[in-house]
Amino acid sequence: MKVLFIGGTGIISSACSQLATERGIELYLLNRGQTSSRPVPAGAQVLQGDLHDPASLQRALGDHTFDAVVNWIAFTPDQIEADLQTFAGRTRQYVFISSASAYQKPISLLPITESTPLANPFWEYSRNKIACEERLMRAYREQGFPMTVVRPSHTYDQTLLPMDGGYTVVNRMRQGKRVIVHGDGSSLWVLTHHRDFAVGFVGLLGNPHALGETFHITSDELLSWNQIFETVARAAGTEAQLVHLPSDLIAAADPDWGAGLLGDKAHSVIFDNTKIRRAVPDFRPSIPFARGADEIMAWYDADPARQVVNEALDRRMDELVAAYDRAAGR
Repeated sequence: MKVLFIGGTGIISSACSQLATERGIELYLLNRGQTSSRPVPAGAQVLQGDLHDPASLQRALGDHTFDAVVNWIAFTPDQIEADLQTFAGRTRQYVFISSASAYQKPISLLPITESTPLANPFWEYSRNKIACEERLMRAYREQGFPMTVVRPSHTYDQTLLPMDGGYTVVNRMRQGKRVIVHGDGSSLWVLTHHRDFAVGFVGLLGNPHALGETFHITSDELLSWNQIFETVARAAGTEAQLVHLPSDLIAAADPDWGAGLLGDKAHSVIFDNTKIRRAVPDFRPSIPFARGADEIMAWYDADPARQVVNEALDRRMDELVAAYDRAAGR
């Protein structure tokens, strides 16, 4: 197969690029030639062009046609509209990377399947992804545009800590400071290692059962947020002193942090992966987050320059903890 990734060196896509080349796919990566912390895998070819500059894009694509095109960096309907113009007639499959955060919030029924309604009044990012999906589905129904939608849910690599604030939270743990967990920490969450995700994703490329369809691709491991924080703390060689605060209170103090909580992380998720397993039988996620957390902390500890602390966020966390103490009469 001949496949184009728009992007291809990100947190999720890097593992997919690596696996695609290992499986003999003729892989092209379209980017602007900017440096990335993740290398282009051996065997992949780079087409240098600017996706947002039509002339640059046409020069990069030339007369190439593809069995599949994957846009890893499309977030708004206008970007989808541009891709419809560019890739109609140029590819046998177009894959849009949506988000599992697009699923109904609050969720009315678990487990989540691909037919769970899409509605997220809390997070603009998710509403834009929904609008992108709707535009592509209309193009499939009306013009036969060969689309596939994939909805990842909190997929990580060695560079991505799962909690808001990233290394700032680990630094607090290592300093013996308390760290904030939304709600009472018992809501369930799913973390998917990008190498596990890649098996399901690459199996959809060129797959005739994927056309016109939507898939989420997630781990089957369920963890509470308390367990997630504690797992990271163990990997960091320390302990987590947890403070539980309502998500609404966090959102009032920090709207950006709160949007991702109210629109996603504050809600328990359990995913039914029957559909992706039916389409890609070798999809069997096997990397537990305990191993992933060890990989993450090894990466951060290998280079002190990676241990970036957001001082403003750290102060805000101190203020929220102090407010909690006052409310508790401490």
